[in-house]
Amino acid sequence: MLGSLHHYAHAPSPWKGQGWLNAVLISVCLILILPVLALVITAMGDNRDLMQHLIETVLFRYLSNTMILIAGVGILTLGIGVTTAWVVSRYEFPFRHSLSWMLLLPMAIPSYIIAYVYTGFLDYAGPVQSLIRQHYGFTSWKQYWFPEIRSMGGAIFVMGLVLYPYVYLMARTGFGQIPTRVFEATLLTGRSLIKHVGLPMGRPAIIAGLALVLMEVVADFGTVDFFAVETISLGVYNVWLGMNSITTAAQLALMAFVLVFILLGSERYGRNKNRFVNTRSGITGVPRAEAEGLWRVVLPLICLFPIILGFILPVTILVHFSIGQGVGHMSDITSAVVQTLLVAGLGMVVIMASALTIGIISCYVPSQFGRLLAGLSATGYAFPGTVLALGVLAAIGYIDQGWHWIGLAVFDAKWGPLLGGGIVMLILAYMVRFQAVGLGAVQSALEGMPSTLVPASRVMGNGFVISIRRVVLPLIRPAVLAGGLLVFVDIMKELPMTLLLRPFDFNTLATITYQYAHDELIEKAALPALMIVLTGLLPVIIIQFYFRPRK
Repeated sequence: MLGSLHHYAHAPSPWKGQGWLNAVLISVCLILILPVLALVITAMGDNRDLMQHLIETVLFRYLSNTMILIAGVGILTLGIGVTTAWVVSRYEFPFRHSLSWMLLLPMAIPSYIIAYVYTGFLDYAGPVQSLIRQHYGFTSWKQYWFPEIRSMGGAIFVMGLVLYPYVYLMARTGFGQIPTRVFEATLLTGRSLIKHVGLPMGRPAIIAGLALVLMEVVADFGTVDFFAVETISLGVYNVWLGMNSITTAAQLALMAFVLVFILLGSERYGRNKNRFVNTRSGITGVPRAEAEGLWRVVLPLICLFPIILGFILPVTILVHFSIGQGVGHMSDITSAVVQTLLVAGLGMVVIMASALTIGIISCYVPSQFGRLLAGLSATGYAFPGTVLALGVLAAIGYIDQGWHWIGLAVFDAKWGPLLGGGIVMLILAYMVRFQAVGLGAVQSALEGMPSTLVPASRVMGNGFVISIRRVVLPLIRPAVLAGGLLVFVDIMKELPMTLLLRPFDFNTLATITYQYAHDELIEKAALPALMIVLTGLLPVIIIQFYFRPRK
């Protein structure tokens, strides 16, 4: 998601002359932008005719599979998300309030984890097919047909189940912002509310949710790797590590970058061309009707179905697998927990510190160039993890090469790497990837502050740092804590960047889950996967706290 810093409606800055603040802003933003620039520079290198080989062999398959996956997941998430959003917005039925927030629960499960779960549940040796063979007396897979979970269809199925809440949340928000009088006028004409009002006027919000879904699809690595669906994201990984060509991998990465920005451009275009503004104050939202007869049973089932498939069943399977495992591999999991807390905690602190720096300076110190850089610094969220990993590796390589050159040219000494690899590389990757999350939280809090508080602090003789510490930070602390928690959970779930950039023999819960599943040890992968899912519930709780349906 592209971060964009708005022109805050604050009074003219009382710190206009303090150029060091803009210098700090520019320095932090350049650090975040550097991996993208390094990726572009790397892509301009010599690829030893490997790109031509890819064009002749697998590139079309990468592109076509990516587009098929985008189309399939997009259709599935639209169907589930818009339908459930309209049902809970339009009708009153038993358990509506509980189901309305439970529909967000699948957001807590990363798609690669639900892929592992359903593979263990539905493959040939799983309980479903075993029960079928036992009941009908089959002795071979050739005697019956069962859909293959490790396929394009399986990838669409599992990704659609965990990504539809993006569309659901945005669609429901869009329906809730439409003036009620428009629905009432449509009711008088006897026309369909959803066809003539809900979908046309809610389209910008629905498209925004769909754009988030499609960006997640392009960025996915764990699911497509486990299901052997060759997409651009998986192609970057294969070319980089399998063919040992960072240049060609960078060129593939830029293709993924272009695809993501086409999706973003389409979303922005749809939002601008289909903007509906409520110029009058008044009641908003869909007028709610009481469900009658059989619909009092059907409507709850419509909402419950994706909850069961996307959360209840996978979590139940994970719990069952976890209970069935011994403690033989607990030392590995304990180590992974400690290392996960380490990188997630460090990443959260660094990201929120940079977000506060960028957000506060760009808000209170006027500089068009600084605001432009601030907006660009948050673009990393639009990049797939494999793409950013490549950019971060290239950037650190260029920095270390420059550091080595300075040592030789200026001091005639061989300086070692300035940044090197390890934890530093991981934290930088997390900064670039999740800066938009932290910056978004800071921005929204700053926009809601009264514009007179900081100038009043200046009148009382306080400097910039003191005013920020005494006035701004206490007021935005809740938003900063919420943003930090979201960053922490995102880092815990992050797989491709951690897998590619981690130090030797360094595992997080995400990577150890991937390793167990990749080795066909689905049961062993259950406990770390369950820990990730339980942690992933925290953002859902935050969303539920702030997203309270109108009565």
